[in-house]
Amino acid sequence: MENVFESKDAQYYIDRINRLTPDTQRKWGKMTADQVLAHLNVPYSFIFEPEKHKKPGGIARFILKNFVKSKVVSELPYKEGIPTSPAFIIADHRDFEEEKKKLIGNIQRVQQLGASAFEGKENFSFGKMTAKEWNNMFAKHLNHHLKQFGV
Repeated sequence: MENVFESKDAQYYIDRINRLTPDTQRKWGKMTADQVLAHLNVPYSFIFEPEKHKKPGGIARFILKNFVKSKVVSELPYKEGIPTSPAFIIADHRDFEEEKKKLIGNIQRVQQLGASAFEGKENFSFGKMTAKEWNNMFAKHLNHHLKQFGV
């Protein structure tokens, strides 16, 4: 699995994102290219804009931490068509270029902050995570949706 904290791997994702166009067709799912870029920005907004989100309640957080986290942070790729959390659903159309620029900026920001900034960092839904868990979560999500669009 690529390491989002390494500049060459961050650039690998950016190069793939730059191959997307507003007209790139998905291989599965319902999102359009602009929506998938906005969707890919959601996990970064939990980190860099936490005030925009409501923390899950105690029961939801217990379930997320104990039953969902292991699937999200493992190295096993996501399957096509897996369900999406309501917080990640993008139903409206977005400005493709704006979302693309934002996503590239988010990837660069994570890479520049480095693994040490994420070691033991609290995740909104899953509690404290290791840098490796953060990396796996970011890399899996990017790979899943870029593959969805054939880039």
